[in-house]
Amino acid sequence: MTTLSDVVDLQKSSNVLQAPAIPDTSADVQTGATATGATLSVGLYNSTTSSTVYAYVTGLALDNNSAVCLLQSDGSTAYYPVNPTGVSQPLLANCAIPLGAPGSTTNVTIPHLAGARIWFCVGNTLTFLLNQGTSGPGLVEPAVNNTADLNYNLSWDFCEFTFNTSQVYANITYVDFVCLPIALTLTTSTGTTQHVGGLPVNGLDNVCSGLIAQNTKDGAGWDKLVLTNNGTNLRALAPTNGIALDNTLFQDYWTDYVNSCWNAYISTPLVIDTQSTWGKVSGLTSNDRTEITFGTVGSITKPNATDIFGANSGAFAPQVNNTAELLNIGARMDAALNRSTLLSNANQPDGEVVTTFYTNAVTNHYSRITHAANVDGRGYTFPYDDVTGGGVDQSGFVSDPAPTNLLITVGGGNAYAKRGDIEQNFQSARSRMKRSVQWIEDVKVSPHNEMRDVEMGEHPKLLAEMSPALAPKPKISLPPFVGRFIAPYVSKLQASPFYSQRLRPLLDVINQFLVSFLSLSLRAVLSRLFLVAFFFVFYFLGLLPHEVKGQSQRRILEAAVAASNGNVNGTIVVQGTS
Repeated sequence: MTTLSDVVDLQKSSNVLQAPAIPDTSADVQTGATATGATLSVGLYNSTTSSTVYAYVTGLALDNNSAVCLLQSDGSTAYYPVNPTGVSQPLLANCAIPLGAPGSTTNVTIPHLAGARIWFCVGNTLTFLLNQGTSGPGLVEPAVNNTADLNYNLSWDFCEFTFNTSQVYANITYVDFVCLPIALTLTTSTGTTQHVGGLPVNGLDNVCSGLIAQNTKDGAGWDKLVLTNNGTNLRALAPTNGIALDNTLFQDYWTDYVNSCWNAYISTPLVIDTQSTWGKVSGLTSNDRTEITFGTVGSITKPNATDIFGANSGAFAPQVNNTAELLNIGARMDAALNRSTLLSNANQPDGEVVTTFYTNAVTNHYSRITHAANVDGRGYTFPYDDVTGGGVDQSGFVSDPAPTNLLITVGGGNAYAKRGDIEQNFQSARSRMKRSVQWIEDVKVSPHNEMRDVEMGEHPKLLAEMSPALAPKPKISLPPFVGRFIAPYVSKLQASPFYSQRLRPLLDVINQFLVSFLSLSLRAVLSRLFLVAFFFVFYFLGLLPHEVKGQSQRRILEAAVAASNGNVNGTIVVQGTS
């Protein structure tokens, strides 16, 4: 028998979304949160250069026994496919939602969904199929690790979300691959916004170039993660999917580093803060150095590359006893391995900061390169990328118990970093949802990350790669009470084509002028006022020529005549003019 958590996990590993045999929402309901509305308005903004972009919305309908659900092409009508009698059967409804021309927003209305995704495909439609299942149809979703998949050579991507009676939670994800730039902007009922910048327009090319460059350094096979189609970068695979297509990849990549880690904790304990009711637990390496044992809780054996990159097999797979606590411990160890900090920090994940991640020669370079390519450094790059010990959150999520609108941008045109992404103080996990909510108790975020520019939220590694048109622009913030009052009206206006095509460019110009003026220091303002005053003094004293042609010469002549009143011989000398 399966629960909602089980089928969501199955979706991530098998690309099949199946209704649970036990339809409950235990994995998604959070207590102490304000109830949401029955539906959520989501704007899909096309910032690509193509007029042929389609979106798809899939998930499990929480208000309908967690049944498999898709939105039809109108973006509001729910489609619940019937259980077919075989496999690979087509959908019986058109679920391709056409986006408008570049620069336009298409609005869709989403019911309460779990395990949900919003898919985008540029230049074509996607193919979803149905398999017969024991608890209803299984929705076969596009896969990048199956060369026979009908969508394999298409340009497509997705973001993930859950919308239930407690809140909305959405994130951009690179756990499987990198392809289309996607950005998220969530507006709340209080008028505040949360934003995840995503990749710039050339983000995929930056990731692919980085992987090829890293392979030149270590020859580990990072370049094999780059997939092309007709000479153009199609996508960059996460290592797990790279291994699925070529099981020789990264076979011994982690061996020496893992051995060093296990050797380090023979006499010195490895302390794991579970950030949950279990508190902190200590482990020591066994005498045969094959596992780290955490007292009576259980042991974590030495993982291989597949275990580390995928976090759901071997050492990090569910065990018979103490499953929840061991998974919690394994999640933190796996995050430290991917970031190559398990050897340097014996108290995981306490004290972990972004500046220490991926600094070892042996590390998850796919994650390092992908984070660096994002304008705010955020986005899931491996399954436990939301583990944090007090540093800046890396997972690229937005979440709120009272959402009014979610804007999802595809194409990279909305890829800018907000200052609030870095300075915002996140709520505890009880009042928001995370991908790994079952083992995260509390997340604290430092006020800034020295790897980014605090004023603009711009990652320094991308400053030279972004064109001026894509560079983030400073904004003027309204007082909170004003923002709360006009937020509903602003949301409707921003969803219209008139705003994106005509009003927004004008507002950007006005905003830039005001920001430039208000950003001047007092000394700069005074100096400019002095220069203006100095000019006018000289102007009205007649020391500057300022009249129409011929009158300046007349003024000089009159001055000479006046001066001649004191000349004894009455001779006036006037130089001719041309």
